[in-house]
Amino acid sequence: MSPNFLILYVDQPQRSASFYSQLLDKPVIDASETFALLPLDNGWMLGLWSRHTVEPAALNTGGGAEVCFALDSREAVDAYYQRWTSMGLTILQQPTRMDFGYTFTAQDPDGQRLRVFVVED
Repeated sequence: MSPNFLILYVDQPQRSASFYSQLLDKPVIDASETFALLPLDNGWMLGLWSRHTVEPAALNTGGGAEVCFALDSREAVDAYYQRWTSMGLTILQQPTRMDFGYTFTAQDPDGQRLRVFVVED
């Protein structure tokens, strides 16, 4: 058994679906007032569930974890930083070298942390 589905609790699923569709260049394949679904690579799915209707009720929403995107070069990290900055994402951490590699952190409209990084020695 392996995980293949990520659900984020969001304020407005349609708004979040539009955001992630543009961010990830993926289509929304299912949408309702309380839930939206996007296919990701390698069989993964991204669900966006209304934090107002999730059952059982979620205690934590937005910012309690990170959605991470591993890339293969500093140049790729910098390119995503430029793209996401031009899209108006809130940047929580400018590109910087940390103990695991080169990274930056942004935030989606619901406060979810989005980390882009490349592992470096």
